[in-house]
Amino acid sequence: MPCLHKPGGAIAMAAALLLSGCASLSGDGGFKSAATVSEQRTGAPASVAGRLPQNDDDTRALAAVIDQKLAQPLSANDAVQIALLNNRSLQATYWSLGIAEADLVQASRLQNPVLDFKRSHGGGALEIERTLTFNLLGIITAPMAGRIEGRRYEQSKLLVANEAVRVALDTRRAWVVAVAAGQSADYAQQVQASAHASAELAQRMRDAGNWSAMDVAREQAYHAQTIAEVNAARKGAVMAREKLTRLMGLGGTQAAYRLPDRLPDLPAAPSELPQLADIEQLAVNERLDIQAAKLDVAHTASTLGLTRTTRFINVLDLGLVANSEGATNTRGYEIALEIPLFDWGSTRVARAEATYMQAANMLAQTAVNARSEARESYADYQASYDLARHYRDQVLPARKKLADETLLRYNGMLMSVFELLADAREQAGAVRGYIAAQQDFWIAQANLEAALGGRLPASTIKQGNQP
Repeated sequence: MPCLHKPGGAIAMAAALLLSGCASLSGDGGFKSAATVSEQRTGAPASVAGRLPQNDDDTRALAAVIDQKLAQPLSANDAVQIALLNNRSLQATYWSLGIAEADLVQASRLQNPVLDFKRSHGGGALEIERTLTFNLLGIITAPMAGRIEGRRYEQSKLLVANEAVRVALDTRRAWVVAVAAGQSADYAQQVQASAHASAELAQRMRDAGNWSAMDVAREQAYHAQTIAEVNAARKGAVMAREKLTRLMGLGGTQAAYRLPDRLPDLPAAPSELPQLADIEQLAVNERLDIQAAKLDVAHTASTLGLTRTTRFINVLDLGLVANSEGATNTRGYEIALEIPLFDWGSTRVARAEATYMQAANMLAQTAVNARSEARESYADYQASYDLARHYRDQVLPARKKLADETLLRYNGMLMSVFELLADAREQAGAVRGYIAAQQDFWIAQANLEAALGGRLPASTIKQGNQP
């Protein structure tokens, strides 16, 4: 390689060595960048002091923040923030950024030169051979390798931020389910207490000879059913609460947090969302998984270009040789080059092309899924609001009016106790239906946020439609 003896070649090598030495670690592994994106999408910070917990002081500061939020009934926003700060699986994902950054810095640095030293003697002669070898292929491809790892690093930031958004939305959904389950369990307990009183009244009426055996059996059967419903509701409440607890990463005394007694009321009107076509485009533009998939395609394309460039060169090493034999010193260089006699690199190129087509199709499918999920969530959000509003504005007022009229007629001795109790059972069914409809609405809103890659557009957030 004679050009290396020219000043320009030496300067180029020196510049490459200098640039490779400039690459360094950031200190936070790119966490702040990913945390900024996730905070924009979730509305909650991902750290206490702008960094991941690394020592006892950080752990104590985190515990203090969590204890402060757990000192009062836990809101959905506080649950989301605790999950972003304390979910251990998410913390492990944050640290993967440090791995990606280390790979980027490593790719930007040249391989260390190799020094070979050989000393031999015999027959009164002493021979010393010294060889300093540089990886020329690494020097040539270092800029491209750095760009490839840079794209991979940016993709890792997006994937980590997307995981934070996913955990936040899973936590919000779990909070809705846990509060609804607790509310349903409390109401089931009230219904059971009422059914117990009805069963006792029925027995007394039977003892007085005013009720038939069938009427008493009907009330006792209903009482037994309400006991089963209470047990099922309590079981569901425990399971829902524990799922929320796992997402927040809580344990010990912190797991004894309190939840609100009931779900938030429905907003006066649903969020003013864009048109359906705009919703689809918003999902494609904003979702972090699509942005990460685009970078993956770009990364794969760059890798393909690198493969085509080096398909005939697997090993290219430059060695500077200095030999000493007695009083005679010789100097020179040697180049080790793999001869493409059997492997012409076609398999590597074919593999890279197949990998690129795989990534391109995955990106296309991710976009298809995003559009479909946006449409589905959009329709579910509107339908869930309409159903919950129907319960709130039509079903419950009608049931209350009917209950008032029934009680009025019972007090006027125009209706029997049996009819009064039957109406109470029907009213209980309407209340349970409304709780379920409320739960479905708030979950539908969280699902819509997930489909759009984060919180709803800013124009809808101003309405405060958050539990």
